[in-house]
Amino acid sequence: MASKLMDYFNKQPRTGVLSTASKDGKVDSALFGSPNMIDEKTVVIATGKNRTFSNLQENPYAIYMIMEQDTDWKGIRVYLKLKESATSGEMLDTIKSQIAKMAGEEAAQMMYATVTFEITELRPIVDMGQGWENSI
Repeated sequence: MASKLMDYFNKQPRTGVLSTASKDGKVDSALFGSPNMIDEKTVVIATGKNRTFSNLQENPYAIYMIMEQDTDWKGIRVYLKLKESATSGEMLDTIKSQIAKMAGEEAAQMMYATVTFEITELRPIVDMGQGWENSI
């Protein structure tokens, strides 16, 4: 089951929305194309020095939502908890290099940190009890 989830999560091209909240509950949602599921319980994202990063420093919980343009409401909500963040290192350098190839050097240089999450829950986009496996 994990490989099915990883294949779906890492499929390109795809864009999803990462939602975070500050310590006082102010919610932010942002488009992200760079998240990568590196094992069955871990997601890594590169982010700029922005509201998303700031929120994660105050509140470790987030949701990444992938929705396909399909009439059957295909997609998943991936509930996440921050494990660590880093503003330097091999992981950030690797992601910046990948972003430079896909979106250009200017976009790559905007990346300030990597954030590593643990997956805590999976749910379908529209949850009618069918389970996430039947939503992708």
